[in-house]
Order: sequence, then structure tokens, then C-alpha cells
Amino acid sequence: MTDAIVVKDLKRTFRHYEKKPGLLPTLKSVVWREWNDVDAVDDVSFTIPQGSFVGFLGPNGAGKTTTLKMLSGILTPTSGSCTVLGFNPSDRKRAFKKQIGFVMGQKTQLIWDLPPTDTFVLHRDLYEIPRNQWNDTLGTMTELLRVGHILGTPVRQLSMGERMKCELIASLLHKPKVLFLDEPTIGLDVISQVHLWEFLDTYQVKEKMTVILTSHYVHDIANLCENVIILNQGKKVFDGAFESLVNRLEPERSGIIRFQRERLKTDQTAQIAEMVKNRHLEQIDPLTYRIAVPRKDLSAATQWILKSFPIEELRMEEVDLTEVIEKAFAMESRA
Repeated sequence: MTDAIVVKDLKRTFRHYEKKPGLLPTLKSVVWREWNDVDAVDDVSFTIPQGSFVGFLGPNGAGKTTTLKMLSGILTPTSGSCTVLGFNPSDRKRAFKKQIGFVMGQKTQLIWDLPPTDTFVLHRDLYEIPRNQWNDTLGTMTELLRVGHILGTPVRQLSMGERMKCELIASLLHKPKVLFLDEPTIGLDVISQVHLWEFLDTYQVKEKMTVILTSHYVHDIANLCENVIILNQGKKVFDGAFESLVNRLEPERSGIIRFQRERLKTDQTAQIAEMVKNRHLEQIDPLTYRIAVPRKDLSAATQWILKSFPIEELRMEEVDLTEVIEKAFAMESRA
């Protein structure tokens, strides 16, 4: 499979002016200033195959947005290289810009005092989209996102969820091959989030579009993205399948077992007591226990329990994805 994005040793350093409080430091700063260099992105490398849906995770200040801005050509790297669809984003060639889209949750490309349709028409002319294609694409996305009734309403009168749906339409009208999404659901209610993700999931598969998504909603990343890249303090700490991250950081699955009192035999009771003694089971009450087994042994362990004991209830607990991500953020960086 062809790589849509190739990043090698990417670095972006920002220089900040350090000013101390008081009159004397202020006067001194006129002739001499103290500067501090901060590496927002520090020697990051990765590749993203064409047609992938990849999640970018990391705490605030990890370098996610800065990376997306370099991949889209908004920022120029301090060092290292990146190519998107074979282009160097920093060149900002017209052919490159016509093949990417960028949605930022905290910035708008819609014209505030005009209806969304006016922005869509402007994009049609800027991107030189054939009128028939524009009509078909707009009609399809309007139907999928259920926004036909608001296209004539001034943007300033729309809710945040409605505006974000229109932002997405504006970024997709020219059918980009790569879409960058930076916190697109920030501030949205649950229903608006679901509508947005359902649309993206359907549209990405249909168009075979490459999508990079940054979000603090872990469950959205887990449901949409097959692979994730985790950044922390500008460095990459993980790059791979989300499932492998969970298996790595949560190697065991926990579950609750409740035995049937009236059908328990003496030897089975003794066997349960032995498992508690060996810490294979943790007692919650006289008939209820918690079990933790390695993921690879889960199927065999549950089958053995069901065959060996009278069970009233056997329930596996869901993995806390928030805890998994917190552990991932604490991982040491690697190239």
C-alpha cells in the first residue's frame, strides 16, 4: 500500500522571549533579551498508508496541532522532512493545497455574517470544482449530516454542532485525499458527536480518504481509528494499532464470577479457596469473586470455569480506556 504521509526526524522549535517582572528588567529588555527555545515537536518519524484513519493522541502541549500544521504547510519545520501525497507541504503548491482539507475545532473558515452556502460557493470557485460535482457532493453531505434546513441561516446564528458540520462540508467539497481534523468535536454535545463520527466513518471508507484525527475523546479514537500515534512533550511514545496498545498496557482482563450456592460441592468449594489463596481469585462476598487472567488465556480460562463450577454469573469488565491512555502518556519516548 502506498504511503500518503512520510515523516522523518521532524522538528519544530519555537523561541520565546523571557521577561521578568518589574521596571528594571523591562528597561533592560530594550537592549538585551533572554530567549528560551522550546521543541514543540522533537525528532518525530512515522508513515501513514493511503486510506488510513489514524488517531493522534497526547496531552495538551504534546505537539499534535503543531505536527498537523507542518503536514498541511501552515508551519515550516525547523529540521527534518515530511511529504504528503509526494509533496513538500512547506512549498504550498496549489496542486498540494487542492488535495488536502483541514478542520480546526477552535477556528472557523465559514464567513460569520453570511449563510454557510456562501462559503460553499466561494470554495467552489477557489478550488475550481465543476458545478455538477459541487452540487452532487453538497447534496450527499447535506443529507448525511442532516443540515439542509440550516444552509440559509447566517453562521453566527447556528449552534456549535451545526457550525462544525458546515465546517466539515466546506473542507470536503473539493474531495481532498488527505483530511486533517484537529479537535473537531470540542464543545459538542453527545448527539452531535455521534452524527459527526457516523458521517466521517461512512465518508472515509467510501472515498478511501486518509484521515488524521486529534481528539481528547478516547472512545471516539478507539471506535474510528485502527492505528494511533501518541505524542508527549514533542516526542513520539507509541505508533501502532490501538488494540496492541491496550494489550501492552492492560495485559490482563478482569471479570466477576458468582457461583450457585446450592449446587457447589465440597471439593469445588475447597478448589475455590485454594485459588483465593494462590491469588487467582479475589473474594468480594461469599459467592462472588473477581478474576484476572492474561488476555491470551481468556477464552480457555472462561471455558474451564464454566465447565468446572456451577456459575450463576460470569461477566468480564470493560477496559478503562482513559486509564490506558494515561499510562501511554507516561511511556518513554522512542523514535
